[in-house]
Parts: sequence; structure tokens; C-alpha cells
Amino acid sequence: MSGPRRSGIGRINRRAVGWFIVATWLVVVAAHVRREYFKPPAVRLAEGALALAPGTHFYRIQMDGATIGLASSSMDTVPTGFTLIDQMALDVPALGSSQRASARTRVDLGRSLEVSRFEFDLESTIGRFVVTGEVRSDSVMAIEIDAGGGVERMEVPWNRDVALAAALPLRLAASGRLRVGTEVTATIFDPSVLEPRDVVVRVSGQDTIIVADSVSYDPATGVWTVTVYDTVPAWRIEESYGGVRVSSWVDGDGRLVRAESPLGFRIERDAFEITRAAWRESQADTTAGSGYGSLIEATAIAAGVTLPGGAGPDRLAVRLLNVDLVGFDLDGGRQTLRGDTLVVAREAVDPTASYRLPYTGGGEAAGELAATPLIQASDPRIVEAAREAAGGSDAPVEVARRLNEWVYRSLRKELTASVPSAIQVLEARAGDCNEHTVLFVAMARALGLPARTAVGLTYQGGRFYYHAWPEVWLDRWVAVDPTFGQFPADAAHLRFLVGGLARQVELVRLIGRLELEVL
Repeated sequence: MSGPRRSGIGRINRRAVGWFIVATWLVVVAAHVRREYFKPPAVRLAEGALALAPGTHFYRIQMDGATIGLASSSMDTVPTGFTLIDQMALDVPALGSSQRASARTRVDLGRSLEVSRFEFDLESTIGRFVVTGEVRSDSVMAIEIDAGGGVERMEVPWNRDVALAAALPLRLAASGRLRVGTEVTATIFDPSVLEPRDVVVRVSGQDTIIVADSVSYDPATGVWTVTVYDTVPAWRIEESYGGVRVSSWVDGDGRLVRAESPLGFRIERDAFEITRAAWRESQADTTAGSGYGSLIEATAIAAGVTLPGGAGPDRLAVRLLNVDLVGFDLDGGRQTLRGDTLVVAREAVDPTASYRLPYTGGGEAAGELAATPLIQASDPRIVEAAREAAGGSDAPVEVARRLNEWVYRSLRKELTASVPSAIQVLEARAGDCNEHTVLFVAMARALGLPARTAVGLTYQGGRFYYHAWPEVWLDRWVAVDPTFGQFPADAAHLRFLVGGLARQVELVRLIGRLELEVL
């Protein structure tokens, strides 16, 4: 009887050992699967980033068939991770001349492609706009802004998932999500508007793009030609934010191959020598800057009627077609929106107001008195110019009128590709509607007169053009226009948004879509 019992016990022991081996194997496999497929995002990014190829690419910037600029993008490996440097220079031809703008962005990335530091430098005929940022902790980015009035500092909330635009496709590539159908929501910090924004990023297609690989120079003709082409597998990425959609193509490393801007720009990877030659040829075209130029004309909207010149109309009704109007500041004050019909009536300004300067009341107007990094209302130079223009008056209506006239007469009318700063505009005494507006708003606030920026459309010569102008508080918001010297502004100023650069970006979703019908 002892034998059978030992045999039964042996079978049980063997079965237990077998289950132990299987369980151990499952634990090992599960650990391996967890390690390989459920790694923390930072670990997966760090491993994927090791496969990204460093290097430099050059790009041609085109508009309306002409090469108007040159760009480059380089990525290098450094002991702490990666450095990404994007540079761009372009000429904006308009109003009989060409305005040069140059931008440079440097982003220092950690091994997991997280931002540790960045520098953004935009230089135009108005001056330089420089923003630097450095991550000080897991939750704070320290920002320094130099817009001509001395360095100003601020802090913005931060975490390792916030990216700059150029680094976002790199993350998709490194994390293995550069696949058709991938859709992610990401937070991008834009140094030009000093604010983060949430974007929805979708990989919507894959194709092969042919680009120049090698070029040669013919001394007899002085012409560069492509000798070898390369085929680049590319993925189409669509970024959507605030109703704006931007499309681009990137290669397997997340590096840009081609991009199209809603403003009409087209950026394509090309050989440096050929792009530079094409740019120089375009610069020699003296007709490119005639009229408002292709940049402005490409975004203009036909009015279909001729409106009164001079002081402009006192009342205007238009239908706004083919766009979603939700989110715009169309209704309120002198504007009434009913369905898709907008009615604008020029304000009748009473020469007196209920207060004297500086404004000490509360409400909405009180929030439009502060200085900002670009509206340096407390700078002594702005204060001095404002007092000079006001001529000692403390009557809000009279001061607003005098400021409007002073800015109108003091600034040359030039199209400028810049991030406008009141100090730089005051010193340069030139600019387009953005420069006129930022200087007016800064001078008004310096005197305690509440003022804010409005953007939208205005009528000129049979077409509506995108435009900016101030609104001042004269017991209600009143539109004025120092660019055209109108006080108050005529009813052909159609306000879509109120606010700074971060809000003004939303106008892009109208471009190429909005249609107007004057009633």
C-alpha cells in the first residue's frame, strides 16, 4: 500500500513542479511584456530618440510662385540630449518695397525629447523680439522677454509633456506613433505669443516625396542644377487648434519635408544652392512689391460693391458666409449679429465722458490699463510721448482724439513682418496697422485711458482686408483707427476678435474660407 501512495504523491509533486515552472514562465513573460510594451513614456521616448538621425535640411519658402525666403533646420546630439535649431529669412514685398524678417529658434531637448531650454529671436525692420525660456522645476518655465524696453520676466506653468512646435513630430517618430490614423492631443508653447495652446495632431496619410539630393554648378551659365534626386517616405500631419488647421509632411525622423500655411506660404525641402539662387532672382523683381503685395492680396475678400470713400460708411450690413462664427467677438457694442448677418453702426461720440483721466472706475475697462511685455505703458518713453500728444488734457474723448491723430501723423505706413512692441514702434516711427495699434494702446494706457486691440476686416478699394485697430473706453468701447486717421472708425471695420496675439491667431481659420455679401 505504501507504493501506490508514493506514486500518487509523486504525480502530485510533478504536477506542482510543472505548475510552478509554468507560473514562473508567465511571470517572466509578463515582466518582459510590461518592460517592453508598458514602459513609462519618457523611457520609450529616450530609447526611440536614439534612432533619430541628426543632420541639417534646407527649405525654400514660396508664395504666389515666387521664392521669398530660405529656411534651415538642424538637429545635433549633445551629452544631455539634443539641440534643434530652426532658422528662417524671408522678404515680404508690398507697398513698393520689400521688408526683411529673420527668425531663429533654438530648443534644447533632454534624452526623452523634453524641453529644457529655448531661445526665440525675431528680427525685422522695427527691431528685435527675443524670448528665452528655461525649465526651473517640473512645474515652472522661467521666461525672459526683450522687446526693446528692457528685459521683462514671467513664469508659466510647465510639465515635461509641453513641447515647442518643431519638437512635436520628433516625439511622434521616437514614440513609434508616426502611423496613419494616430491622433494625439498635445500642448505646444508658442514663444511668439507667449502662451501655450492645446492642439490635436493627426497622422492622416503617407506618401513619397521627391527632393533634391545633389546639385552641380555650371560656370558657363552660372546655374545650379539638380544631379541626383532622392525619394523620401513622408507622413502627413494635421494640427488643429482653435478652428485653425495646419498641414505638413515629415519624414521618418519627424523632420519637416513640406508645409503649407493658411496664409499662402509653401515650404519645401530643397538644396541650399538652388534655393538661394531662386531667392536672389526673386529679389531682383522690382514689380513684386507693387500694391499691397501678394501676402495681403492673397487674403483679401471681394466686397462685390463700392462703398463710400473718405470718412467711410456710418452703417453697414454684411452676411458672413462659409465659416463657423462660434467663438468670435462679433456681437456687442456697435456690432449686432443675427444669424449670419452682421450690422455695424459707427458710434456717435459725445464730447464729454463721465470720468476724468486717469480712469479709476472698475468693471471691464479696468482690465485694459495694465502694461504688458509688448504694450510697455509704464515705460518713461511711452509716458513722455503720450503726455506730449495729449497736450495736458485729462478729458478722455479729447485725449483719445489727440492720440489717434498723433499716431496717424507720426508713423510711416510700412508693411512689417514683426511681433510689434510699443517701444520699438515709437523709436522706428513706422509700421502697419499692428504697429499703429500697439503704440496707440500703450500711450492710452500710460495716461490711464483704457484701450484694447480689435482685429477683423476693413474695406479698401473694393475689397476687405485683415486689419487691426484700437478700441477706447469712453463710457463704452469706441473703435478708432490711427492707421487711417479715423475717429471714430467707420462702419466698414468688422470686428472679429478682441485681444492680444494669442487670440489674433484665430483669424487664420477665416482665411481662404470666409465670404462676404454686403447687403
